Formats: sequence, structure tokens, C-alpha cells
Amino acid sequence: MNTGIYELKNYGEIKLNIQDVMKKKNITRNKLAKLTGCTYNVIERYYTSEIARVDLDVLARICYVLECKVTDVLEYVK
Repeated sequence: MNTGIYELKNYGEIKLNIQDVMKKKNITRNKLAKLTGCTYNVIERYYTSEIARVDLDVLARICYVLECKVTDVLEYVK
């Protein structure tokens, strides 16, 4: 029976691990910004996980510069 009330579900979340990868590679936010061609503010938002939507182009640039896979910087947490 449909009561018109939506059930809220916890689908989990996507966690950004860019900060961890950057530490392992010993690369700063400034350097990553320069090498990706992104602004410092964009890199800062990814670094602090303060983004609502992922820009695939930015993510590809970050992975290219950090020489890592997407799965190294994105993680699904249930």
C-alpha cells in the first residue's frame, strides 16, 4: 500500500581519500593545483571533502598527477 510517505534510507556515502594519497606521495595542495591546472580553491575542496558533486575531469587530472586509480581516491562506505 502506498501511503504517500517516502521511506528515508541510508545508502552510505562516498569518501574522498585524496588527502591520504597526497601525503603518501608527499605532494602539497599548491603543487597539485599547479600540476593539474586547477585552482587552489578547487583542490582545497577535494582535499577537505567539501564537494557535493565530483567533476570527472578534475578527478581524472588528480589521478593522473598522483599516478593512482580512482579507487585510491574514492571509497564507498556503507
